[in-house]
Amino acid sequence: MKHWIALLCAALLCGAVLAKEAPPAAEDEAVEQRLNVIAEELRCLVCQNESLAGSRADLAQDLRREVRKLIKDGKTDVEVKDFMVSRYGDFVLYRPPVKPTTWLLWGGPFLLLIAGIAALVFYLRRRGRTMTMTATTLSADEQKRATALLAEEEGKQ
Repeated sequence: MKHWIALLCAALLCGAVLAKEAPPAAEDEAVEQRLNVIAEELRCLVCQNESLAGSRADLAQDLRREVRKLIKDGKTDVEVKDFMVSRYGDFVLYRPPVKPTTWLLWGGPFLLLIAGIAALVFYLRRRGRTMTMTATTLSADEQKRATALLAEEEGKQ
């Protein structure tokens, strides 16, 4: 039993000796901070519902490298975003500008909401008319029979 404990301790010590110091997270902290700010405003083209900063897709990593290179080349944040938009279109931005080509993107959800409410109102009105029409279309015989059945039920109580 003591041999097992000694062997376990030796294995743990070997692991500590072989451990390396973690590489620095970034060569230049200022570049990485700018990269993170810009990448939060850009959409991952693979995931589409994640920012470029949060995505682990291979394309997202390539795009982050490209943004990092542009920052190191001295480009401003606006120039970096303009480069990405020129390459991938307004879709790459989480908040695309309001212009004629993006009106449907900005107004589409509201149009769908209005269309849904209009369809619901139309359906409810039509259903209401159908129900009132059904109640008034009883023939005289059917009306007498319904009255008799209701009277019979009241008599049982």
